[in-house]
Amino acid sequence: MLLRTVMTLVAVYAALLLLLFVFQSRLVFLPHVGGRDLAASPTQVGLDYQEVWLDTADDERLHAWWLPHPEARGALHFSHGNAGNISHRLDSLAIFHELGLSVLIYDYRGYGQSSGRVGEEGLDLDAEAAWRWMVDEADVPPERIVLFGRSMGGAVAARLAGQVEAGALILESTFTSVPDIAGEIYWWLPVRWLARIRLDARAALADCDQPTLIVHSRDDEIVPFSHAEGLLEAAPSSARLLEIRGSHNTGFLTSGDLYRDGLDEFLTDHLDD
Repeated sequence: MLLRTVMTLVAVYAALLLLLFVFQSRLVFLPHVGGRDLAASPTQVGLDYQEVWLDTADDERLHAWWLPHPEARGALHFSHGNAGNISHRLDSLAIFHELGLSVLIYDYRGYGQSSGRVGEEGLDLDAEAAWRWMVDEADVPPERIVLFGRSMGGAVAARLAGQVEAGALILESTFTSVPDIAGEIYWWLPVRWLARIRLDARAALADCDQPTLIVHSRDDEIVPFSHAEGLLEAAPSSARLLEIRGSHNTGFLTSGDLYRDGLDEFLTDHLDD
């Protein structure tokens, strides 16, 4: 009886490991959380915008919004988190407009109105397509572009930063890597061995030489503050840490002027003449 119970538990554990290995992309990428339909547009927060379609190197079409600022100090390449779509980021778009930035925010493949199916390699191609549009179509000088990524988008932005000559890099509420954060959440499973999705922001920072700002809250209930410390250690020696307050998803709002002033100071030092 005892042997049968042990064997059953082992079989259940093995089945769980198999499911985690096969379906891990559904745990990491959540395009349907919040829905793929657009919930709103920038006009609802008083911002003018242009609808843009981006063509990737592997023939996917990505939906994006371009929000030009009439007196832009620079432009922001916005890579969002792993859930929802660009229409769920209006508060951020308003803040960046107040900071004097034009913004290109895009949906990854499989998110929002974009075609395709999301995957780690595809994210890199998506970020590159957005970068090419900003440089080639919007005529933004590369040194005036700030790469910004929130949560999962921070890993996307960091990987792009190693490939292009952007003016600056901002990582907000970003994990060091998927294996690191998964290992903390599923501590009782060998997820580091099973992880096929890496999104290793810490490793990507080794190839970056742009001025870097890491933004994180000690109250973050999803990505512990230790991840910000790990990213800061891996980033260029000139990198800064902006400590905000509040939760993973709303810290940038809860922090108010602390957040805005911290970003403004960084932008002034690295974008303004």
